[in-house]
Amino acid sequence: MKKLLAMVLTAMLVISLASCGGAASSAAAPESSAEESSAAESSKEESSTASSESAAESSEESSAESTEESPAESSEESAPESGEEPAAEAVTVRVGSLKGPTTIGIVKMIAENEGGDAYTFTVATQADEVLPKMVSGDLDIALVPANAAASLYNKTKGGVTVIDINTLGVLYCVTGDESITSVKDLAGKTVLSTGQGTTPEYALRYLLTKYGIEDTSIEFLSEPTEVAARLAEDPSQIAVLPQPFVTVAMMQNEALKIAFSLTDEWDAVPDSDGSRMLTGVTIVRTAFLAEHKDLVDEFLAAHTASAAACATDLDTVADLVVAQEIVPKAPVAKKAIPQCNIVCVTGEEMKTALSGYLAVLFEMAPESVGNALPGDDFYYMP
Repeated sequence: MKKLLAMVLTAMLVISLASCGGAASSAAAPESSAEESSAAESSKEESSTASSESAAESSEESSAESTEESPAESSEESAPESGEEPAAEAVTVRVGSLKGPTTIGIVKMIAENEGGDAYTFTVATQADEVLPKMVSGDLDIALVPANAAASLYNKTKGGVTVIDINTLGVLYCVTGDESITSVKDLAGKTVLSTGQGTTPEYALRYLLTKYGIEDTSIEFLSEPTEVAARLAEDPSQIAVLPQPFVTVAMMQNEALKIAFSLTDEWDAVPDSDGSRMLTGVTIVRTAFLAEHKDLVDEFLAAHTASAAACATDLDTVADLVVAQEIVPKAPVAKKAIPQCNIVCVTGEEMKTALSGYLAVLFEMAPESVGNALPGDDFYYMP
């Protein structure tokens, strides 16, 4: 009995142990399954993250490629349009001059440009009609008295640049008095003249001073025609007149003659230091020169040819001078033009002659050149 009871207890113990082992196994299985599931989910998350990162990288690369390629493609597509430069707008050069010798040198240019758009020309009777337009920008180039050019340079603080000398001296001593042949012969005489406070007065006083003459009296009249009228009444009177009025006066009165040229007397002054007596120069607005140097150089070439025509094609130029109403008749123009000293002097020769002339004026009357001599930047060197 005891033996049987021991066997039953042993069997029950085995069954109990087996049952515990199954439960333990069963408990372990879910843990294992959870771990596997967790691992699987982790794997999925890593895979998803990797996939996301890969997609992001792919997107960034695609975006970068798109960004890098897009401008190039856009540039290539737009290249034909951007490569075609718009046509430059034509610039018309606006030129002003005075009715007299300064315009005589460009009458050929005026005629050749008729109907064209390279230039427009304004011919005035007084410098104060032209100079303000240079300041305002309504003119680009102007042919003006030499001292007025220097004054304008000082007034505008370098706003204008001189590009050439267009007229040398045009002043002559005219009289019917045969004893007058040089400046020295004016001692003790009275001289009729125009241009008080301008070139005629400065030039005459300079020569009288250089030749040591102190007792000459100058009587100023307002217009050259008034001087000519006085000479017509009394040819023995002495006058200083500019061309072409000299020729007009002489054709009206055969008793009159040219006693001497003030230009020749100036050139004969021993210590003139290369200066020359000048009448007119050509200036350009400095801003226009900086922007359109090519047009300024073209103007100089055309001006040179037009000035040369005064000697090589006198008949044509004379007719054109009459057309511009500078002188009334072609015969008068043909006689006057050769005496007007029409030139187109540029570069170093211009600078030497003009700077010396302005220095003389400055010494005599500083206000005549704007109370200061122009700097080197005043002179254009092509």
